[in-house]
Amino acid sequence: MKIELHGLHKVRSKGKIYYYAWRGGPRLRGDPGTPEFIASYNEAVASRATPDKSRFKSLVTLYQASDDYKKLADSTKRNWGRWLDRIAEHFGELSIAQFSRAERIRPIIIKWRATFADKPRTADYAMQVLSRVLSYGVDPVGMLASNPCEGIKRVYSESRAEIIWTDADIAHIKMTCSPEIAHAIDLAAHTGLRLGDLLHLSWSRIEEDAIVITTGKSRHRREAIIPIYDELREVLECIPQRSPVVLTNSRKRPWRGFNASFRKAKELAWPEGKDLHFHDLRGTAATKFYTAGLSEREIAEVMGWEEESVSRIIRRYVGRQAAIKERILKLNKARR
Repeated sequence: MKIELHGLHKVRSKGKIYYYAWRGGPRLRGDPGTPEFIASYNEAVASRATPDKSRFKSLVTLYQASDDYKKLADSTKRNWGRWLDRIAEHFGELSIAQFSRAERIRPIIIKWRATFADKPRTADYAMQVLSRVLSYGVDPVGMLASNPCEGIKRVYSESRAEIIWTDADIAHIKMTCSPEIAHAIDLAAHTGLRLGDLLHLSWSRIEEDAIVITTGKSRHRREAIIPIYDELREVLECIPQRSPVVLTNSRKRPWRGFNASFRKAKELAWPEGKDLHFHDLRGTAATKFYTAGLSEREIAEVMGWEEESVSRIIRRYVGRQAAIKERILKLNKARR
């Protein structure tokens, strides 16, 4: 007899298929059709229908149903959904009251983080998701008095503050990469837009004198207003208009799987490896704007950053040598 289980969500990852009771729900045990699988599904549905409000997993469920979670980008929800499952599985049966006693729950949280010690960035990512759930429990839900993750230091400490793409780096990768990858690199280096915003940038957002786009990171509450200066205009003129969006793949369609294609292009350009990420191109653009003499307020408007954070972000993204050269020019000018 065939039993239809409603709402099942199937995810393929690294050649394996995983089943979840629903999108964002708990992962199911066993193989489809087996008694273990059906029992796992029934348990998940029962716990969803009558959640124990005193247990931590009820807070995870509340967060997943919240507007805060729903407003996240789809890619973020996919990544966070897996971590929320892990968090609910590990901490779910603990009482919410235990999380209000920071001195007792922190060692338990740190011990859980230590299970990812061989992957520091993964450990920090796990803590980021857990901390967000706990913050939601503080405000607006009011189930917790404070977030016990606050004060726990990050594991991954590498700073990319001074890593930017130089003109030589860009020229080197463009010798071997596809024109479509080259267009994305050039546009990022001349606008400072994040990859997600670049891939969604449409030709309709390119006005006569500026690119005007709301940024996904701000949930489209802030605008990036990028003046079309000569170099940027040359970049735009080199990109063929093959779709409503500016950047397309080799099949003349909007990009899907850009990260994988970019990774292959970088491996082809630097077989021995190169410590450059696509988002480091934001530093290249910030350096360009800074050395051109734009004020921090102007850079904030151009790149869609919060103005009060510009000083900190400039320190992070602008190469030290560029900043030193700019200060030398200012000191020499003052003396003359």
